[in-house]
Amino acid sequence: MRSQTIRTLIGGILSLFIAMGIGRFAYTVVLPFMQEAYQFSDATAGYLATSNYLGYFVGAIVAAKLNMEKKRILYLRIVLLLSIGTTALMGLTGVFSIWYFLRFISGALSAFVFVLASSIVLDQLAREGKSHLSGILYAGVGLGIMISSIIVAPLHQLTSSDGTWIGLALLAFILMIFVWFFIRPSRSSFRAEVQSTPVIHNLPTPPKKWIPWLAIAYSLEGLGYIVTGTFIVLIAQTSSSFHGDATMVWMIVGIVAAPSCIIWSKIAQKLGYVKSLIVSMVVQAIGILLPAIAESSVFIYASAILFGFTFMGITTVTTTLIRQMVPMNSSRIIGFFTTGYAFGQMLGPSLAGILANLTSSYRLALIGAAVVVFIGGLCLISGLKYESKYKTNNISWGN
Repeated sequence: MRSQTIRTLIGGILSLFIAMGIGRFAYTVVLPFMQEAYQFSDATAGYLATSNYLGYFVGAIVAAKLNMEKKRILYLRIVLLLSIGTTALMGLTGVFSIWYFLRFISGALSAFVFVLASSIVLDQLAREGKSHLSGILYAGVGLGIMISSIIVAPLHQLTSSDGTWIGLALLAFILMIFVWFFIRPSRSSFRAEVQSTPVIHNLPTPPKKWIPWLAIAYSLEGLGYIVTGTFIVLIAQTSSSFHGDATMVWMIVGIVAAPSCIIWSKIAQKLGYVKSLIVSMVVQAIGILLPAIAESSVFIYASAILFGFTFMGITTVTTTLIRQMVPMNSSRIIGFFTTGYAFGQMLGPSLAGILANLTSSYRLALIGAAVVVFIGGLCLISGLKYESKYKTNNISWGN
């Protein structure tokens, strides 16, 4: 693999670390400390999360509409800097209305980063015939979750929940410097880069007419996974049956999520993309359901493992598949799928927070989320017939 591709891949990993692992998901592990300091309800916690995912939804729509192909690197640098700014500002105010605004903007920016970083790196990998390495890129989200979960508790002890946000922003800024140097414009023209991107027709992918089923399943995944993705630390901390440090739960999610993207890429090459997505969504549904069965330490840790193992793996397999189904103008098709995913996750936290307030428990919300993800997996069954045509020992997807 060329040095330029390696640098681009590392820059993409760090971009997702900054905007997703910190800017988007650090809220999950900081949330209990914020609630302790500012005494707001579970419903408010859900609304704050929803404002972030509403921003992600709006950002995904805009990213899908805009033609950013010629200036993707410039746009990536700008939105990363703005994302870091919104993270820092969360620690400089305790006004709820400003928090809502900042989480909204942060969500919109993280959608742009996801679309831009994915399209830049996936296109670079495709130019070398290395699309099957896309899982390495999405490991950046898991790394961000893992590192942020490790440093949040010490930061909170040294400062406060406000100081925690500022500390996370400083870490993100340091990483941004590396992104700036790793992802650099190529000397070749944009037209030459596009023409050099191989359009591989001999891979066994479903036809374009099947895309709506994949889009529906991915949107349902967004609606279901985000309940655990937002509240699992809070569920652990408020459960009388859980024993241990609640932030460890989120750290486990990150530790498992980081290599999961690579693992699911390999599974998809051997098992097939559609079958891999079905399996991963069923496994995730089980993981979401476990704390609803019993809020014990064993069940919550098991939920964190299964959730961490699947949620970014599903994103990895889906984005790689759609990039192969629609190889041209990758930022738009990825933006389209991210929009549906964002719409689902925009609804999840508010619905879960309201149910938790009404029932004084997250049990019903978790059951509902597990059912939604399971239904999403069922939506993909029609795609199995396209894989069955290519079952030989020597043919695998993504190679």
